[in-house]
Amino acid sequence: MKASFSDFLTVFRVFLRLGCTSFGGPVAHLGYFREEFVNRRKWVDDGQFVDLVSLCQFLPGPASSQVAMAVGGLTAGLPGGLAAWLGFTMPSALGLILLGYGAPLITEGAGIGWIHGLKVVAVAVVALAVWSMASTVCLDRPKKAVALLAALAALLWPTALCQILVILAAGMVGWSLYPSRERASTAILKAPPMGRHNGALAALGVFFLLLGASFVFSALFPHSFVSIVSGFYRTGSLVFGGGHVVLPLLQKVVVPPGWVSNDAFLAGYGAAQAAPGPLFSFAAYLGTVMKAQPHGWIGGVLCLVSIYLPSFLLLPAVMPFWGSLRERGAARSALAVINAAVVGLLLAALYNPVWTSAVLSTRDFALALACFAALALWRVQPWIVVLAVAVLSFLVY
Repeated sequence: MKASFSDFLTVFRVFLRLGCTSFGGPVAHLGYFREEFVNRRKWVDDGQFVDLVSLCQFLPGPASSQVAMAVGGLTAGLPGGLAAWLGFTMPSALGLILLGYGAPLITEGAGIGWIHGLKVVAVAVVALAVWSMASTVCLDRPKKAVALLAALAALLWPTALCQILVILAAGMVGWSLYPSRERASTAILKAPPMGRHNGALAALGVFFLLLGASFVFSALFPHSFVSIVSGFYRTGSLVFGGGHVVLPLLQKVVVPPGWVSNDAFLAGYGAAQAAPGPLFSFAAYLGTVMKAQPHGWIGGVLCLVSIYLPSFLLLPAVMPFWGSLRERGAARSALAVINAAVVGLLLAALYNPVWTSAVLSTRDFALALACFAALALWRVQPWIVVLAVAVLSFLVY
């Protein structure tokens, strides 16, 4: 299928609207997508949509963004995948880049209270993510044990390398030892226009080549922007679960070297909860506030593209083979154990740096508990909680 420019514009326009209105995180995004593309526009059928969701949960990176790119690719080929990513990501990325420009003005004086409130909100948001993921992923004792071991490892050896090794080890354990209890969907996803067998292996080769190069560049140029870009690419290549799971990996990339202060990191993460679209757009904020050159909007765009580049390589590489791969119980088991390990990594991140940097008094704990209750019990939208706490903390703190 050869996509026309009008197809590109149609995909871009539809996803731009979704990028401006899709609040609520990855699970909510998938609900919006199903209503829009299965029920309303009929771009994919229900079986294809289930297969796309399964594929994007299997791959590292942001699941909802990858589903968007895959739907765009099915509709209008590779240009459609690009149009879907641009439309869905641009609103939140633009807003977070603007926030990055305003960060120096709001992190001093009266703005300190606003920042502290956002950090407290981050405690509630990450706690809810841990709770929700654990209740759906860690359903038996072996998976609970994997989650706890992953949390212990991340707390005792708080480095990005440790987190990568934990994810790889969990995948190996699941692939080789864990009995598969997951069912594959009955629909078969045909090779879509954005992925063909003759180019899939080339894309996969480039993905692994860049992943290996990211480790080399980080070691050879530890204080340069090359190392920063390498860190963002590596994060996009190795984070499973998407969304909040990216927090600990990105924190290890930008905070210990001093490129972004921990306060600015957590404040931006809290503010990102108020933005629609993918949470991976947080990379644009980090690139904007980065102390290393180039920062500003150029740094924001470079970091955003770097963290998404693995998805642009993996989707065309894997989609043609997904129909047969997903039938393998070992692959589904590997993903199940990786998800359990991710819960443990997120639990460790909940304590350090999120809790230790935000909860400094009884009042902070009370506010975090109230935010958690609003999110978990009363199902208040995260962006409403963030805005309310930002105003309250500006007045109170």
